Amino acid sequence: MDFSDFYETFFEEAEELLADMERHLLELDLESPDPEQLNAIFRAAHSIKGGAGTFGFDVLQQTTHLFENLLDHTRRGELALRRDIVDTFLETKDMLNDQLDAYRQGGEPDPEAFERICKVLQQIALDEMGQGLEGAGGAAPEATAPQAPAEAPAAEPRPEPPAESVPPAAPAPAEGANLVVALLKVGDKDRELLIEELGHLGEIKGQGGDAERYEVSLATESDRDEIEAVMCFIVEAEQVEVREASAPQPSASAEAETTPPAAVAPAKAADSAKPAAKPAAKPKAAAKGGETTSIRVPVNKVDQIINLVGELIITQSMLDQTVSELDNVSNGALVNGMSLLQRNARDLQESVMSIRMVPMDYVFSRFPRLVRDLAKKLDKDVELVTEGESTELDKSLTERIIDPLTHLVRNSLDHGIESPEAREAAGKPRTGRLTLSAQHQGGNILIEVIDDGAGLNRDKLLAKARENGLSVSDAMSDDEVWQLIFAPGFSTAQEVSDVSGRGVGMDVVKRNIQEMGGHVEILSRPGQGTTTRIVLPLTLAILDGMSIKVGGEVFILPLSAVLESLQPRQEDLYAMAGDDVVLKVRDEYLPVVAVHQALDVAGACTEPTQCIAVIVQGEGRRYALLVDDLLGQQQVVVKNLETNYRKVPGVSAATILGDGSVALILDIAGLHRLNQSKQQVGYEQRRHAPTHHLPQTEKEVEPS
Repeated sequence: MDFSDFYETFFEEAEELLADMERHLLELDLESPDPEQLNAIFRAAHSIKGGAGTFGFDVLQQTTHLFENLLDHTRRGELALRRDIVDTFLETKDMLNDQLDAYRQGGEPDPEAFERICKVLQQIALDEMGQGLEGAGGAAPEATAPQAPAEAPAAEPRPEPPAESVPPAAPAPAEGANLVVALLKVGDKDRELLIEELGHLGEIKGQGGDAERYEVSLATESDRDEIEAVMCFIVEAEQVEVREASAPQPSASAEAETTPPAAVAPAKAADSAKPAAKPAAKPKAAAKGGETTSIRVPVNKVDQIINLVGELIITQSMLDQTVSELDNVSNGALVNGMSLLQRNARDLQESVMSIRMVPMDYVFSRFPRLVRDLAKKLDKDVELVTEGESTELDKSLTERIIDPLTHLVRNSLDHGIESPEAREAAGKPRTGRLTLSAQHQGGNILIEVIDDGAGLNRDKLLAKARENGLSVSDAMSDDEVWQLIFAPGFSTAQEVSDVSGRGVGMDVVKRNIQEMGGHVEILSRPGQGTTTRIVLPLTLAILDGMSIKVGGEVFILPLSAVLESLQPRQEDLYAMAGDDVVLKVRDEYLPVVAVHQALDVAGACTEPTQCIAVIVQGEGRRYALLVDDLLGQQQVVVKNLETNYRKVPGVSAATILGDGSVALILDIAGLHRLNQSKQQVGYEQRRHAPTHHLPQTEKEVEPS
């Protein structure tokens, strides 16, 4: 049988199992480990081992076999957990990840790493229990020529159940069969598919039963793990039981008291001197008819559907604009139909977009291990708290936010949270607190990294900025000083280490977040800690925008960036050195950006007092954009301009309007930089001219 079609499914499921394994290992209470968590870790290793054996991934199978045996001893109370043992288990989990990646890339795992981790696991068994790992022959397997591990110990024979407890429809094992596969509460279609798969794995000697329990007698050379791995691609593990044909069928009462064989490998009877592990919880009933409640769909297929829905929305907008020009009385049916189409299209759009939304737990679950390992390296005690794990974000953004968050977390642990001694001297608990939180805020998601450390040192930052040649002044606000840490090459670390000190990272954090259409803010109080706040759009595919008109062109402003609009008054406009103009809005001086000047749009309003000033925010700063008119708010489908044309300064993307025309979506901060560069060129040209006069209609003020 060709299993190559199932490879990707196995890789994805194995990754999920390894992630669950790491989470449970990190949550274990070493003094009193939860039996349910130990069972879950064991089941994850057992499932990966079965799948690896089925696909012929020998190195992965052997590693998980050795690991599984240690976990089995642990859950039965024969191996006492310590921090260093859990560290080794986590290291093994990382090794399994590496092996999985190697097979995924079509290669073979590193033989030296494989040999080393096997010896480490063997040594734990020898040191802690005075014996080698069962099935390993007392020595680490050869990495260069891996051999299949010995079979797991056979299950203890179960007592013969009363005759009346055996389902009458279940047949006795057929002569010549060596395995009996029981299908529990499996629907007819899935049962037919499973029986067909079993036929590929051996010769079916007999079958029969009912909807509750259907048994197939099989003569095969495959072992139980291989059978279970294949079956679990179609149904849940709890719906499959595999036993030797010579073993008696379990009674209904026995089934209720034991863990299903598909989920947990048969364990030997625990030593009477050891405390017995608590039985695993009874699995939940499978969905009716064996139907699964979810399906796996490649991301590119979802993206294709989203693009098609976007095109549908654009077409609907075109039709809507055409219908709006018709007489409502004589075309009432058409108008009503368009209204219904608009509502259905919007519902379809929201439903499709929700497919790409994943909870922030997908991101946050990666950090407990990082915080644990880094705190240990820095000799600090740190407690990680996560809030808002169920908050949803577009999957494409969750993938891209992981690296920036990793930089911020490392910075908080290294620079923010003090050593236990320093915290104690400052009257704080010895254990620092790092909080990762996420919440929806309008059409955005707000992600915060909060530590209760020493906070940012204003004087130290200013001194370092001057040392680096940055233009700073003591009159700068705290917010402006905090933003200095995002300058390229800026670092306050006293020495370079593998954690920090090279001045790379924070500038990349800011740039990456800006490329996602977001911005980053910093709040800090000396001695109390620092909060880094990231604001991102919920998705990059759909944008709530404000349509503006400049000359004969229509542009889109991200609605999340728009704060207010007003008519500038002459007395509120001030000329700065050069050609810079600022607008005073409630005691705050905002840089004025004339959109027509920045983008070279002809026929636009040139007198500031005759224009409309739209107050917007970008990269943590506020600006006043001068436009001709505000056309209204609308949802637009975002089209990547670089993919379809090229990168345009001051523009982040494009969209197609209802009349079929293309409108550019403006990049607020980029527009300001573009405007400044053009003003600088004009100022230099006029400075070398015979005369130069500042505008008489505006007051001149010295730059702060």
